[in-house]
Order: sequence, then structure tokens, then C-alpha cells
Amino acid sequence: MDAIKDGWFSELSTLWPGVCLSLEVEKILHSEKSEFQDIKVLQTKSHGKALILDGIIQCTENDEFSYQEMISFLPLCSHPNPKQVLIVGGGDGGVAREVVKHPAVEHVTQVEIDARVMQVSKQYLPNMGVGLSHPKVSVFVGDGFKFMKEHKNQFDVIITDSSDPIGPAESLFQQSYFELMREALKPGGIVCSQAGTVWCGLETVVNTFNFCKNVFESCSYGYSAVPTYPTGQIGYVLGRKIERTNFKEPVRIFSEMELEKMGLRYYSPEIHRAAFVLPRFAQKALYGTEQKVNGMNHD
Repeated sequence: MDAIKDGWFSELSTLWPGVCLSLEVEKILHSEKSEFQDIKVLQTKSHGKALILDGIIQCTENDEFSYQEMISFLPLCSHPNPKQVLIVGGGDGGVAREVVKHPAVEHVTQVEIDARVMQVSKQYLPNMGVGLSHPKVSVFVGDGFKFMKEHKNQFDVIITDSSDPIGPAESLFQQSYFELMREALKPGGIVCSQAGTVWCGLETVVNTFNFCKNVFESCSYGYSAVPTYPTGQIGYVLGRKIERTNFKEPVRIFSEMELEKMGLRYYSPEIHRAAFVLPRFAQKALYGTEQKVNGMNHD
């Protein structure tokens, strides 16, 4: 549930008991119940507009670029030629906005189950919603599971931009979902899914990582800083079909001039490498006590 009291929105969830983030609200711009979830857009005092789904912060204008860039460019820069990309979820349009910046990307297919999230984002969050209208992007409203069953061996990269593992997104954190993604990938294809934070819900992170590891020949967990997400961090689990890979080392390295031209504010080759360097407790939980070659935490 969520609470707006005395001018403050507080994110209250059983996923992180005893902890909440509060944002001072200037105005409620939009509030509705769609077929799938509660949708709110808030004008906050310090973080611009915020999209809230079922009481959980999905993004704020102030820091959304960290999440959108990293969930996009970690897999894209780990693939030698990511021409065909599938985005599952991502209704705010931010991931699509970032993916089309990569020069190798020829076409993006996006499958979002809730059309209202996309419509609301286009209206109130146009800086993100613009991604949904890009000429390289084809948008389908529907179930990502069903879509992938009907589109096998088609994609170089699949990005799952989901909400947290509760409500409509719960099924996206199961091993059966990773198996479906594998079938939809071309050989050598890469998946990247939102995978929670090691500071709050380590068990969920480990489970998601293991589901990916059980399905793909290579698997790694990286993270980035997003101040308005629980604990200020969000993680990403990456897997590669058939071919083994070191996700820590990008295969496509953009120059400073290229990064500037693409308008990237968080991602860089250096931050790519750093994303996979984990605290010792997280390293042990995900990879065990065995030390990796040169300290690299990848399979």
C-alpha cells in the first residue's frame, strides 16, 4: 500500500519491511486504477515527476537515467552486434529511449501488458515516453510470456524492465521465465533483467540469479545507484545463451565523444566494469567462497 499524508508520499511495501522512502509532494498529477494496477504520477518537490505503480516508485525524473542506461547498455555493450532487441515491460518508455541510442540496434520490439502505463507516461513523462514513439520501436500490448512462445530464436538481446516481484510482475522472477527468454534468443544472445538489491531482499536476488544460472551458460549480477529505489541500489542479472562470456569487460567500448553524443549521463566503460565488483557478502551469497580468476565475479 502507499500513503500520502501531510504532503508526503511514503513507499510502504512488504518487500522491504521496516523501511520506506518518502518524497514531498507538490501535486498529484494523475491517479487511476487500470485493469492491472494502481497508477499514480506525482509532482515531487525535489525529484521532478514520479511514476508510482501499486504504491511502489518506478522512476523519478531526477535519477531515472541511471536505471534506464544501465539495464540497457550493460547487455548491449556485452553483445558484439545487438541488432534485434526485445523489451518486456518498460511501459514508461525509458529503456526504449536508451536502447535505440546504440548504433548497432536496428529494431526494438516492446511488449507491455498495461497500455495505460504507456499512455500515462507519454502524457506526463514525455522525456521517457518519447522512447515508445521512436521509429525503430514496435510496441505490442500483451503478455510477454505468450509473445516469446510465439517468437523463438529472434532476438540478440532481451531486456526485462519489470516492477518488483509482486503483483503483475511476479512471474518474471521465475525460472520458467528465463527458459522462455532462452528460447526467444538467437545463439549467443543475452538477457538482462531487473533483479533487486542485495541490501534488502538478498534471498530474492540469489533466487533470481540462480534461475538465470540454471538456464544460461554465463551469468552475472551487476548493480547501479538509484537514490529513490530501496536502499539506493538496483541490481541486474545477465545471462548469455550457448557462448560463455565475461560480462565485466564490455565488448563495445564507446569513446567519451560517443557517450556525449548519445547523451549518456551514467553509463561508461568504467562504470560497466565497476558494476560487477560486489561487496564480499554479496559475492559469497551469489558465487560461493570460490575465488574467481583475477577477482572477476562471473561464470
